[in-house]
Amino acid sequence: MTATDSTAREAERLAWARAASGNAALELHRASVDAGFRSYWRTANAGESRIVMDSPPALEDVRPWLRMRDLLEAGGVRVPRVLVQDIDAGFLLLEDLGGPTLAQVITEADADAHFDAAIDQLLKLQRIVPPPGMGEFGEALLQRDAGLFEEWFLRRHLGIELDCGEAEQLQLAQRRLMDNALAQPRVLTHRDFMPRNLMPVDDGPAVLDFQDCVIGPIAYDPVSLFKDAFLSWPLARVDGWLARYHARALEAGLPVPPRERFLRDADWLGIQRHLKILGIFARLNYRDGKAKYLPDAPRFIAYLDEVLPRYPELASLRELLDARIRPAMLRVAA
Repeated sequence: MTATDSTAREAERLAWARAASGNAALELHRASVDAGFRSYWRTANAGESRIVMDSPPALEDVRPWLRMRDLLEAGGVRVPRVLVQDIDAGFLLLEDLGGPTLAQVITEADADAHFDAAIDQLLKLQRIVPPPGMGEFGEALLQRDAGLFEEWFLRRHLGIELDCGEAEQLQLAQRRLMDNALAQPRVLTHRDFMPRNLMPVDDGPAVLDFQDCVIGPIAYDPVSLFKDAFLSWPLARVDGWLARYHARALEAGLPVPPRERFLRDADWLGIQRHLKILGIFARLNYRDGKAKYLPDAPRFIAYLDEVLPRYPELASLRELLDARIRPAMLRVAA
């Protein structure tokens, strides 16, 4: 979007918000922005605070967000309430769920209670029957995710060109991770169910950023919750939370495998997700000019360092990490 387009959109957004609220004195202040093209604006001079979602139609269609919001709400998941909508213009007036996300308020002392409430919402989400035609987290999506890591993180960010043997090492590990994901029971999957996308309201937490839900492996969202892209916890505590989720999922009648198998599945999906996110963060930096994500890359290397020693089957990935990736990260950081 050019500067002229941006200025025109700003004026259109404010005029729409004033008309939708019935308050000609209303002003808007930036509330948050995500990695896509949507932006969020908090009302001022308007009595009770509201949020305007701006989803420019030419860049990001708001209808998938609305369809998924309605599906989740019908399943009992706490999601933002829509007060006014204008699909053609790409504007929504939403309830204001407050400022801080769960990622900003959670502490070591209250993490158990917050995560238990998050599990409540996740179990509701996973019990929803996916509608016909919903996308799947299958072979094509997994292959795309695998390519992000090699193309953007290894090649573009670290300047690594793998030789034939190294490429085979990576492909072997990626294939095993993909086979594990494909073999898991399938449920409705958020794909970014993490504290940054949860709002700590009394009847929540409320779930955000759900428009890309797919049918996917049952362990994906639990491991996303506890091994966050922006917030890390000790491995022993993560293992305990995963076990807690597993027990509650069994009680809820969800198709989780036996506990030890589930914990392995979660570890392997975590590894797959960490590699994908490294690629996404590098792409956001180099392609989209969004530099704030890439500094979190060492967090994902630390996740890999924690879990890879548990699985000799993934030794080829560990060897690549030690021989090529870690030295290249030191060079880039120098």
